[in-house]
Amino acid sequence: MMQQQKLITITDKAVKKVKEFLANEETKAAGLRVYVAGGGCSGLTYGMALEEAPSEEDIVIEESGMKVFLDPASAKYMKGSSIDYIETLEASGFKINNPNVVSTCACGHSFQA
Repeated sequence: MMQQQKLITITDKAVKKVKEFLANEETKAAGLRVYVAGGGCSGLTYGMALEEAPSEEDIVIEESGMKVFLDPASAKYMKGSSIDYIETLEASGFKINNPNVVSTCACGHSFQA
C-alpha cells in the first residue's frame, strides 16, 4: 500500500494555540475550520474559525487530538500545506505555507493558486 501525502499538516505550536482557543471558547467548539475564499487583491484568501461540528461534506483531519475541518473546495487549494503559529516581537498569528500558491499580493494576505 502506498503512503498517501497528508492533505495538510499542523505544527505542534499551531495545535497548542488552537487547543488554548478551544479551552477558552464558551461554545465548546470541536475543532478549527480552515478555508479558502474569494477576495483580496490576488483573488483568494485564507480564513479560520472555531466550529462546533463539521458539515456533512467536510474532510476532517485529526492532529495531536485536535480536529481540522476542510470543505472539499478549499481542500483542493490547500493540498500539501502546513499551518504554523508564529510569535515574534512584531506580530503573532497563524501562518499557512502553501506549495500551490503561484503569487501573493504585496500585503501578503491574498494569493493566486
